[in-house]
Amino acid sequence: MTTVSTGARIERARTAAALSQRALADATGISQSTLSRIISGDRAAKMPELVAIAWETGHTVAQLTGTGLVAERVQCAARATNGSDMGDMRQALTGYLELDAYLDDQAIPATV
Repeated sequence: MTTVSTGARIERARTAAALSQRALADATGISQSTLSRIISGDRAAKMPELVAIAWETGHTVAQLTGTGLVAERVQCAARATNGSDMGDMRQALTGYLELDAYLDDQAIPATV
């Protein structure tokens, strides 16, 4: 994961979300100059900034950083009952696994 490639992915996410740099900066609380430096690869994005950018652009941190999508790394087998759709079940499972991966990245321990 390089700052240049992460910046390029953030720029693609920003464009796909139809946000200007200023609008994304305002929505995330990141200054426009800092956001510009992140996008250009001159400055590495901090995890809270990545989380905010991901939230505002509708992407995941993994998509922005290129660290590999949880959905690409997970295999699951399930039996659909009660009219459940397998795609919906996989999407829900992937959401939980992405949250778990994020918490691991942040060194936040799981509690039982």
